[in-house]
Amino acid sequence: MSNGRHSRGRGMTDLSRDGGGFVAMPWSVLDCPAYARLSHPGRSLLWEFARQVGRDNNGRLRCSMNYLRPRGWNSSDVVTRAKRELIADGFVHETVMGCRPNKASWYAVTWRALDKLPGYDAGAEARFVRGAYALTAAVLHKAGKPTRGELYDRWRTPKPTQNAALRPVEGVETVPIAPPHGAGVAPVTLSHGAVRSPFAYVPAPPHGHHLDMPSAGDIDGVAFTSRTNVKGSGMAAPGSPSPQ
Repeated sequence: MSNGRHSRGRGMTDLSRDGGGFVAMPWSVLDCPAYARLSHPGRSLLWEFARQVGRDNNGRLRCSMNYLRPRGWNSSDVVTRAKRELIADGFVHETVMGCRPNKASWYAVTWRALDKLPGYDAGAEARFVRGAYALTAAVLHKAGKPTRGELYDRWRTPKPTQNAALRPVEGVETVPIAPPHGAGVAPVTLSHGAVRSPFAYVPAPPHGHHLDMPSAGDIDGVAFTSRTNVKGSGMAAPGSPSPQ
């Protein structure tokens, strides 16, 4: 009875599955406690790394947005957090630290041996620990290898950029709010002096002084002044000639 496989040359072909390459991830990776602690983005990104593994490229795996965006990744922050998880838990090892403007980082998965490739950062090969995802911090420390916490701290260290030299050595100054000569005191009066009235000063009120006004009297119940005749009364004011 055929089991779906037949020999073709030196290799075996499995006719029970679709053709093409496939991801070979050991069960020891999927069953370890560190894998159970991974977030869902961390697990998804781990499979993106595993998808790239070929015969001799473990150490030159990519994790840039240019590579991941066509595969459905839209947030660089999510990728950064997931990548930080994988490095801290020993699933992925960074062999080249990228920097702006166009130098990408390289990575290697730790369930395979690190391939001998040119271009690694100094010390990247010596720090690589195969199977680091299954080791505890005590075992790594005893072996003189960086622990997961140290890997995490190393990842949080700011990466050098080509624009770093643009920052002054003494730091960025705070822009002062007040003018350089100091804050001034607001003047009490206007700059051109107090406003003057357009009219000349008149000491007496406009209707005359009350001492210059004639006093009013009442003759036979009729009010009159000393300088005017009572209109329609037929009477003259005292001191005026009598009417003819």
